[in-house]
Amino acid sequence: MVAKTEQEIYVVSDGTGRTADMALQSALTQFSFQHINTHIRSNVRSVEQVEEIVKEAKEAGALILHTIVSGGLRTKLLDLGRLNNVETHDLMGPLLAQLSLHLNTTPAQHPGLFNEINKAYFQRIEALEYAFRHDDGQRTEELDKAEMVLIGVSRTFKTPLSIYFAFKGWMASNVPIIYTMDPPDILLKLPPEKIFALTTTPSRLATLRQVRHEHLGGATGNYATLDHVKEELQFAHNYYRKQPRWPVIDVTNKPIEEIANEILAIIKKRK
Repeated sequence: MVAKTEQEIYVVSDGTGRTADMALQSALTQFSFQHINTHIRSNVRSVEQVEEIVKEAKEAGALILHTIVSGGLRTKLLDLGRLNNVETHDLMGPLLAQLSLHLNTTPAQHPGLFNEINKAYFQRIEALEYAFRHDDGQRTEELDKAEMVLIGVSRTFKTPLSIYFAFKGWMASNVPIIYTMDPPDILLKLPPEKIFALTTTPSRLATLRQVRHEHLGGATGNYATLDHVKEELQFAHNYYRKQPRWPVIDVTNKPIEEIANEILAIIKKRK
């Protein structure tokens, strides 16, 4: 028997919220093994209300489902969700967009809806493509298009973080700091608020690298030795000091989501 677990879902609407709640309750019949706390937020008509809802959802670790018709509020909800690492899903927009295509007309209350839905969808696709094309220091000449650039030595979770952020709609890239090699010049030319330097403890990094070392049959030389790891991390930190405005994020024993939240907190504070 599967133990029941509690999850929080916020249903947000600029109307009564009944449509979204009915759709949610129908879907939840397939998840009877979980206990869901549903929070209805109806008649949402202002940016201030959206901000408060996202704040509550973040604190609760909740998912947001919405049927907001207003293009401005929908965009605000999408942007705040991205910035606060809160998943938001539009229940009404995709249906209206599909009906608009099928009926060869536009919804009476929101003529620009189809383009808006497409924009949100393609933003995520573009971000994922960008992350893959700019992984591990590829195409550094295009880093000016990134919203964030993650730098660090090998095995500091640069790639997983880039993909995680891309899935949330961020244009993220990563560049390795390689021992005794000069990093790309462009890093020091980019706005410093785009750069996030990653680090960890020597012992933890050596442990992670040892797994890779063994997987490759011991063909990585001194890659995983503690002395080499210490020298490599020191080399990276010496480089980080060239731009004091780069935040240094310690990733030691932290899950990807926690590291991402630290980075997002820095971005929010700057804004």
